[in-house]
Amino acid sequence: VAKPAVEIIEGCRLPVLRKNQENEDEWPLAEILSVKDPPGRKLYYVHYIDFNKRLDEWVTPDRLDLKKLQFPKKEAKTPTKNGLSSVPGSPERDVRKSLDLCVPAASAPSRGKTLPTPKRKAESVCLATQVSAAVTPGPSAEESQASVYPALRDSSFSIQPLAALSTNGTTRRLIPLPPGRKRKTCGGTDEMVKVFQNNDPRCSTIYMPPGEDSQDSSDGIPSAPRMTGSLVSDRSHDDIVTRMKNIECIELGRHRLKPWYFSPYPQELTGLPILYLCEYCLKYLKSLKCLQRHLTKCNLRHPPGNEIYRKGTISFFEIDGRKNKSYSQNLCLLAKCFLDHKTLYYDTDPFLFYVMTEYDSKGFHIVGYFSKEKESTEDYNVACILTLPPYQRRGYGKLLIEFSYELSKVEGKTGTPEKPLSDLGLLSYRSYWTQTILEILMNLEPEDGERPQITINEISEITSVKKEDVISTLQYLNLINYYKGQYILTLSEDIVEGHERAMQKRHLRIDSKCLHFTPKDWSKRGKW
Repeated sequence: VAKPAVEIIEGCRLPVLRKNQENEDEWPLAEILSVKDPPGRKLYYVHYIDFNKRLDEWVTPDRLDLKKLQFPKKEAKTPTKNGLSSVPGSPERDVRKSLDLCVPAASAPSRGKTLPTPKRKAESVCLATQVSAAVTPGPSAEESQASVYPALRDSSFSIQPLAALSTNGTTRRLIPLPPGRKRKTCGGTDEMVKVFQNNDPRCSTIYMPPGEDSQDSSDGIPSAPRMTGSLVSDRSHDDIVTRMKNIECIELGRHRLKPWYFSPYPQELTGLPILYLCEYCLKYLKSLKCLQRHLTKCNLRHPPGNEIYRKGTISFFEIDGRKNKSYSQNLCLLAKCFLDHKTLYYDTDPFLFYVMTEYDSKGFHIVGYFSKEKESTEDYNVACILTLPPYQRRGYGKLLIEFSYELSKVEGKTGTPEKPLSDLGLLSYRSYWTQTILEILMNLEPEDGERPQITINEISEITSVKKEDVISTLQYLNLINYYKGQYILTLSEDIVEGHERAMQKRHLRIDSKCLHFTPKDWSKRGKW
């Protein structure tokens, strides 16, 4: 009697053949999320364990390694006090259940407490560990500061003249101040950054006591990030539908985009091979014929709203989520295809959208955008930020970030993006913060024949980057050293050369002279 074929069901885990970045075959472990049986052969929707969800895909049976098939654990019924039976779920479901018990319910979807998405590839930490860290109350400013800078609490911040300092084989000497000369500070709680003279003019060492409210961070964000955010996704309500991509392909102007994640487009459009979007108003249509008919009626050749910046072919448009609801909602639907860590609300009234476009003879084509709350109690200057895939790795992401901080400068505020950042977003922000801070430190000019001085608060005021982000970036770069009771920041020759190479490649920059922007006081405008 022939042995029956193994039936693969949802929840099974097994190795699946895929190509890596070097176009080599690999067999990572994957979970079967869905099975469909169209005419011909079965297809399986798989999620690669410890990989980003954007790599999820439908695969054919010939790519599955059935020899190492792992079936989901059987659900055992256990009696409870009220006589009802309970069924244990997956570890991920158990963690979510514990979160529901530990985390209070949100009163409003756009202001409630939410949980960051566990990172897949970047950190090999189990889900339970990440969630327990997320729901544990963060340390106070004093506790966090004591853990990062153990000797800081007992120091008097006085700078003693050093005869010589040897770091990385380079001898440096501190130039003492003349008698009776006092060092300048920006305030009683400000931090003094002291620049040391050294034999190599390309290297510099900086004295930097940390901020009072600094937090330990090895990845550019605080170790206990705030969970409050207007668009942070609450992963405790994930289901099998939202874990799967539902749009096969999007045609936007001259580009065809392959979505990375689920987006709540109407159900009747999710089965289409191609979803067509008008690149000017972002309206979605089911066929090319419908799109052609729409283009004869659509009068837009640029995003609605005010053009507040133009230099060359690059323009930025400011769009009010209350005045242009239809466009804002369509923009959010498109962005959700490429953002997994944010949720989507149809109430766009509290948000402003800044859309970056590229101009040609046919009109203004969308490149990317970022959104921000009209009023943010957390000093957020970005809620969501996205560069569309055809324009990625060309400097547009950093241009969006730079523009967001340029607006903060005009507003006279320091800002920070909403946490958590996506993996690509975190890389872009780290790179921007690094280049911006190093550019300031390397361009400091000496005063009265002495080495220049600068404080952390002054760096923050010049760049509009929040003080915590300045400190965490220096920590991430591992530039902070402790020497004879002082915290010093050492810029090695490798750091300097790497920065110069990066700046030579950075051709796109924001010109503040081309910005025509007047900030509004939304607190006096009632309900926006």
